[in-house]
Amino acid sequence: MLVISSREFREKQAEYMDLADQGEQIIVQRGKNKAYAVTPISNDDVYFSKQMIEKIELSIQESQQGKTTKIVGKGALLNLLKGL
Repeated sequence: MLVISSREFREKQAEYMDLADQGEQIIVQRGKNKAYAVTPISNDDVYFSKQMIEKIELSIQESQQGKTTKIVGKGALLNLLKGL
């Protein structure tokens, strides 16, 4: 693990990103109480906004309450999508 200052990171960004690509853990220290991890993102990584997480949680609640629509067949799916 490599811990560096935010100033050092700014000066040598490409170098530290290359190290992260090679599997090195890079921590950027900002002040006394803040630190950030430099991590490469792959196609398998998924990030959601706060709003999207709230929508997903609401959908789970609605599903648990039985508020669902059963779709059988392509025609029913197309009709549902037209209504959106």
